[in-house]
Amino acid sequence: MNPIRWLGELLEKTHWSFVVAIVVIYGINQGFGYALAKVGTDYYMKDVQKLQPSESQVYLQIARIPWFIKPFWGLFTDIVPFFGYHRRPYFILAGIVGILSMLFLSLHEKLHIGLALLSLMAGNAGGAIADVTVDACIANQSVTHRSLAPHIQSLCSMSSSIGALIGYSLSGVFLHLIGPKGVYGLLSIPYGLMLLVGILLDEQRALTDYTQVPKKFSDAIMRMRTTLKRQDVWGQCFYMFISFALSLNIHEALFNWETDSKAGPSFSQEAVGFISSIGSVGSLLGAILYQHSLKTHPIRSLLFWAQLFLGVSGMLDLVLILRLNLKLGIPDMLFAIINESVFQLVQNLKWLTFYVITSKLCPSDIEGTFFALVMSIDNLGNSSSEWLGASLLCYLNVTSTQFDKLWQAILIRNVMRIAPLCFLSLVPNVGEDSESGLSSLQDNEILEPRNVELTPLIASASS
Repeated sequence: MNPIRWLGELLEKTHWSFVVAIVVIYGINQGFGYALAKVGTDYYMKDVQKLQPSESQVYLQIARIPWFIKPFWGLFTDIVPFFGYHRRPYFILAGIVGILSMLFLSLHEKLHIGLALLSLMAGNAGGAIADVTVDACIANQSVTHRSLAPHIQSLCSMSSSIGALIGYSLSGVFLHLIGPKGVYGLLSIPYGLMLLVGILLDEQRALTDYTQVPKKFSDAIMRMRTTLKRQDVWGQCFYMFISFALSLNIHEALFNWETDSKAGPSFSQEAVGFISSIGSVGSLLGAILYQHSLKTHPIRSLLFWAQLFLGVSGMLDLVLILRLNLKLGIPDMLFAIINESVFQLVQNLKWLTFYVITSKLCPSDIEGTFFALVMSIDNLGNSSSEWLGASLLCYLNVTSTQFDKLWQAILIRNVMRIAPLCFLSLVPNVGEDSESGLSSLQDNEILEPRNVELTPLIASASS
């Protein structure tokens, strides 16, 4: 099915405001906004706050704490409505918090690192609230229209990839013209559109009985606990965590080497943005490849090859660090683009597989909470990767000026990326379009667990 056709099917079977919400949250906020924020924050931490690579990674993960407590936001969006609405008020709240935090970062000179972290945390809180809210909408639609689940995830991925492509393309220019703090001011615009989504979203108003909120909290926690006891569910969650946690992240050291090291290519701000923008094409190609060729393949097979290629492709960083690409006659810019594109393609295929499974795991009526719980495991895995990577850099004494052992860090990271394959058997070996077994996790099925396989669950998706 071509993109125009399945997009038309989404508009026909859902509502245009749902599609707009995905484009705004995934495309503009998490795609375009994340691209600007990522490059801008790298330079903000390096040039404005003057932090070492390992320090920067640790501080940035502290700022991401709101993403770790996504189940908390999910519980509120599912259980605590405002004025009869479960989703719209949270989009509005997220937009307001994000606008204020970005403007605060932008307008203050020589901001203390503590206040900067608080502002970044507030911005991440806005992003996390909006993310869990739109994910609840996605999970609900994926359960209601099960055949649309892969199409919805493809729309999310393509929106994010196109947004990132545009964001990375312009990031270098914006950094050169207005600097890192100016970029933060610009990021208030995606949050403004987030607020607009809350105003426009089509949502049926429900009767509000706040006396039932404590009981609903208790029931939601019980249902999540019962669902997580299923071997296929906790096995999937454990593999998700371990596959991200063991993929050690040493990005800040590589960034400093590429921009500041005399032995490196000394990429400019515009070059960094250009490399990331072209690299994000790999992410878009991954979404297209998944939609047209891979969405019906067995999940375990997809995850095996994605994780294996992730480890093998990491050797490209080693080639760049050792300057072997120059000996092969490949310019630094071209090689860096190839490296980034391959990484983005493989990583997006892995993320898409996890997202489709997760959207189908969600019990009815607590979609936001359960999706947020599983995705918080994902976020915790990524942050563990950052912390472990920072620890490795400290152990090897890799700093913003000392890169002698960076090649060792890359080798260790690549081996660790392949290690999660030892736990791949925990993931059910089924096709993502499978419809057999549990068609959905209804209330009576959750509260009275039976020995059923995850096949039907499979039939229901990130500074």
